[in-house]
Amino acid sequence: MRDDTKAQRQSQIEAAAYALLEEKGYAGASMLAIARRAKASNETLYNWYGDKTGLFSSLVTRNAIEVKSLLEQHLTAQSDPLRTLQTLGPVLLGVLTGARAVALNRAAAADPSGALGATLASAGRDTITPLITRVFAQLRDSGALLIDEPARASEIYLSLL
Repeated sequence: MRDDTKAQRQSQIEAAAYALLEEKGYAGASMLAIARRAKASNETLYNWYGDKTGLFSSLVTRNAIEVKSLLEQHLTAQSDPLRTLQTLGPVLLGVLTGARAVALNRAAAADPSGALGATLASAGRDTITPLITRVFAQLRDSGALLIDEPARASEIYLSLL
């Protein structure tokens, strides 16, 4: 399958997954129901995502990609860390309050197994927080901020957002 065709199919599958997530919650969004809604085979979903957790992990990862990319670009370019945080704040808030993140968080809160919440933490926050910590380490190392623990500073920053 060509890359552009696969990307289009993935987009359709993700749209179906979000629609079912909003309608039926995490427990009601089965792989078979998602495949039917996306007019895809159940086999395709399992081949591409492994299982339901893999599919939703992919959704979380895709939802966080804008924030991760922004941080990686700023870190690679050694941008001014204060400017990085100023740019990051509105982007991160937009992602966190967007319809997709809200749907994923609602589903995680309603998931009695805790699997989706763990997926949200590992594919989202646990991926982004170390990058933010590196920005705070740059601020500390440059003398722009007097902080002992960049990890604690990033947690405070995220809490304030």
